Amino acid sequence: MKKEWVISQEAFDTMLDWLDADRERAGFKYEAIRLRLIKIFTCRGCQAAEELADETINRVIGRIVEIAKGYRGDPALYFYGVAQKVYLEYSRKARGPLAHVPMDYAAVSLSAQAVVMVEDVEPEYRCLEHCLEQLLPENRDLVVRYYQQERQAKIDHRKMLAGELGIAVNALRLRAHRIRLTLQRCVLECLEQQPAS
Repeated sequence: MKKEWVISQEAFDTMLDWLDADRERAGFKYEAIRLRLIKIFTCRGCQAAEELADETINRVIGRIVEIAKGYRGDPALYFYGVAQKVYLEYSRKARGPLAHVPMDYAAVSLSAQAVVMVEDVEPEYRCLEHCLEQLLPENRDLVVRYYQQERQAKIDHRKMLAGELGIAVNALRLRAHRIRLTLQRCVLECLEQQPAS
């Protein structure tokens, strides 16, 4: 299900323009849609509701140029339609091949997969560390602090962080998203330069 979406700042801005011509109202609508998507996935019992919401948003942004031209009606409804497809993929994957396999075999298979995944992740981790070092110190601090905590603690932490910076939580989310896009591009470029194993 997971696709590598590389979201450009231009595409993100186009999505905000599609939501509303006024940038502040567009930010509020974006926030409301994201929260609604998280609630939808949570109510359906998804363990990774935030990630699925972000996946949904990324898919919409990935096709925003085509969508914005011809779509009529409330943009939020389009997001919810994409969320339905993301949920179907998620539930299909959750019921995947291990659902009918005896537990002992499934555990061995998963541990073997984990070893392969750790080896695959190591270059990504090194690239992420390298790219974090390339950021301005205040941006590095912001993005590291932004992605801390879990559940309600994360929400409270982000409110506190926004208060420290003297900005709205939505503005904080947009700022963190922009930094994340920069990191994502840097990591992808770094990985392309890695020697093939």
